[in-house]
Amino acid sequence: MSAAWVIALFTIVVVYFLDKSKNKVLIAVFDWIPAVLLAYVIPALISYFFSVDYSVDSIHSFSKTWVIPMAIVAVMSSLSFSQLKTIGFKPVVLFVIGSAIIALFPVVFAWAFLDSDLVQNQWIQAGYWKGIPPIVGSWIGGSTSQLVLKELARTSESLFLQVLVVDTVLVNIWTICMFQIIKKSQKLNTFFNISDKTIPLPISEEKEKSLPWYGVLTLLISGVFLIEILLNAFVIKVIALSILGLLVSNFIPRWNYRFALKLGGVLIIVVMAILGLKLQFTALSMPIEFIGFLVFWIFVHFIGMVLAAKFLNVHLAWVPIASMANVGGIATAPAVTAAYEKKWMPHAIVLAILSMATGTFWGMITISLFESLFKV
Repeated sequence: MSAAWVIALFTIVVVYFLDKSKNKVLIAVFDWIPAVLLAYVIPALISYFFSVDYSVDSIHSFSKTWVIPMAIVAVMSSLSFSQLKTIGFKPVVLFVIGSAIIALFPVVFAWAFLDSDLVQNQWIQAGYWKGIPPIVGSWIGGSTSQLVLKELARTSESLFLQVLVVDTVLVNIWTICMFQIIKKSQKLNTFFNISDKTIPLPISEEKEKSLPWYGVLTLLISGVFLIEILLNAFVIKVIALSILGLLVSNFIPRWNYRFALKLGGVLIIVVMAILGLKLQFTALSMPIEFIGFLVFWIFVHFIGMVLAAKFLNVHLAWVPIASMANVGGIATAPAVTAAYEKKWMPHAIVLAILSMATGTFWGMITISLFESLFKV
């Protein structure tokens, strides 16, 4: 076993157990520094202090061939269409609009200011546009989409770390803001003259005994193995794995959604720990203009959703719920929802899983549009 494997395994074990700790101090730390960021930084710190370079180690090809595909198919297989129906049409449409704004606004902004120094020098020449698709992946799909889009956009490790850090701070601040907004949703309904009082149907737990974890694991590994043999292009594999995950989760009886979701979470930490071996701490700097754009971007996402809620006449509590299902993910979306109505928490979780299932595809659209606009 190479030193790279030892460092990666050490990181995975440390981060996993720290994240599961009940210590109040550690819980507070992980509220602001997510496990995926810590998993990315620890291997880089070890490599830095021991002055070794693992950026070309064989562990990276193993990760791209097996670990990332397993993470994709595991996350996609955690989505249940039957549960999605119980949320209702309007909240899901609102959620999709929020996703569309996240994916498309950067391209619209770049097109509108294409001849500006900001876009020409910073986004195109300096390559900062490649940091945007991983943010789209993070804000819509979470860590799995973020990692896949990093590969598809060929984002450098230094830019990726900068994006991770800024994204972490921004999302935490945004979560605090959404906590406050959802508490005032009734007053906002009155202000915007929204009359919707629809209560979503309850989401019931699966009563039948779920498929054993080893059955789920066997099926997913077999699927990844077949796709790896039959397909070559990475982008085609991503699409095939995503479709496979949706098929097995919605057409195999008694699918174990809970295990699939947990497996995806663990695999994300594994991928990040391996990626961290590539990171070099030199040349880490992000222009203030780019950070300013990220802040402006997330506010446009929110304003667009408020206007959409007004148009759809849907309860404004769904705006912070759908925003956090996109931007915050499966941990923070139900927490924000609980500040308004605890009975809606399962619906927030389902929306967050929908986010995880669609983020990669939105990010692929963003990349395609950028490449067409910038002719790269």
